[in-house]
Amino acid sequence: MAISLSAFSAPDAPSLHLLSLQSSAPPSCLRFALPPRAGRLPIVRAVTSAAASKASGGTREPRGITKPRRVSPEMQALVGVPEIPRTQALKHIWAYIKENNLQDPENKKVIICDEKLKKIFDGRDRVGFLEIAGLISPHFL
Repeated sequence: MAISLSAFSAPDAPSLHLLSLQSSAPPSCLRFALPPRAGRLPIVRAVTSAAASKASGGTREPRGITKPRRVSPEMQALVGVPEIPRTQALKHIWAYIKENNLQDPENKKVIICDEKLKKIFDGRDRVGFLEIAGLISPHFL
């Protein structure tokens, strides 16, 4: 059942159609819908300053976890560089873990630390993969 309410609106305003799935449906199941956009002008959006800066194509300075920071000598021994972003340090650590097969075979979420990793992970023998990001924080100066 569809009822048009266009008789109650202004001539240039869009008409609303009352739609119902069943004729005996309670009023809470009713909804209003606009007719198709035929013959209307397209919507014009204003360009914001954020969109304009993206369009300029300039590269911005890295910040936050993507900004290179100095690392401790223990971390430097593992990653091989004196300055590195946190994101890249995590990638190096995971590559080292995979290369040396340091994941627990029964539970891949647990890392079995060798001597290099023990220096970074506070002397712990086993570390959960969710703990890694927190344990490397003190190594960024």
